[in-house]
Amino acid sequence: MYIFAKIAYSSSHKPVGKWHPMSNYWLFKSEPETYSFQTLAKEKKTTWNGVRNFQARNFLRQCKKGDFAFIYHSGKEKAVVGVCRILKDGYLELDPKKPGEWTQLDVAYALQLKSPVSLAMIKKTPALKTMPLIKHTRLSCMPVDEKEFKTILEMGEAWDAFQKLK
Repeated sequence: MYIFAKIAYSSSHKPVGKWHPMSNYWLFKSEPETYSFQTLAKEKKTTWNGVRNFQARNFLRQCKKGDFAFIYHSGKEKAVVGVCRILKDGYLELDPKKPGEWTQLDVAYALQLKSPVSLAMIKKTPALKTMPLIKHTRLSCMPVDEKEFKTILEMGEAWDAFQKLK
């Protein structure tokens, strides 16, 4: 998978985490009116589905149990607001219009950032200038490398809390 990941993402993507061995890092977008991070915090876990973009679907298929993903509120807010943990590798989402075409995941609440990290802040941060979020604004699931993940956690005052997760 590592060789494919380097080709598919970019040369900067490192799929093995230092802080959580064997973890990959992702960013999932959601409109808070549709499904907010606060709803995930209340429900504790959910099925992440409804992704109807082929590139995002392919990324969902690469998500593995134990990986972490930022939850990014799109729409008016445009900010990373929290972190979820992947509970189960991607599996088939039933869609009668396109059977076998789409993928879904089970995710759980991991932690909320103390301070949301806005898209404007991300764009102004040199360490984040190559994030897919900046260039692929319509993509709802995308990889995040270790350096980017740590930088956003630090900006959101959640780095210490993340290190305590098991």
